[in-house]
Amino acid sequence: MLKRLVAIGVATFAFHGMGLATPASAVPAEQRIVTPTTGLVSIESDLQQADNSTGVVTATGNVKIVYPDQRVIATARQAQYFSKENRVVLSGDVDVVQADGHSIRAEQVVYLVERERLVAQPLAGGQVVSKYRLNSAPTQAVKAP
Repeated sequence: MLKRLVAIGVATFAFHGMGLATPASAVPAEQRIVTPTTGLVSIESDLQQADNSTGVVTATGNVKIVYPDQRVIATARQAQYFSKENRVVLSGDVDVVQADGHSIRAEQVVYLVERERLVAQPLAGGQVVSKYRLNSAPTQAVKAP
């Protein structure tokens, strides 16, 4: 049994989560778009390690994560996926951007996959920066009497 795997370059791992996606229940049914999902996440980094005994995958150095299912791209200095806890931890100059304009910038971002909960922490004395696109209801023109 393989206890430890070290890879340099690009790897693809299957796990769910990582997005800033709006929960489906929050989007009106007529606006929902159903697309096939693969659960695949592509990770590019200088070094990648996977430890089967602990279930931890670690990517370090110029980390770029692409999650097409959620239309999310994340960059950081380090990313760790804790498969037993279904938790992703990004650290060091974290920037997570979703295709619809939502983004978050922090020193560390922890994503609890099953709970779809994200916790972001800044550097000491700093702040987390989030950007969300608010979709307002279309206004109807008022006709003059």
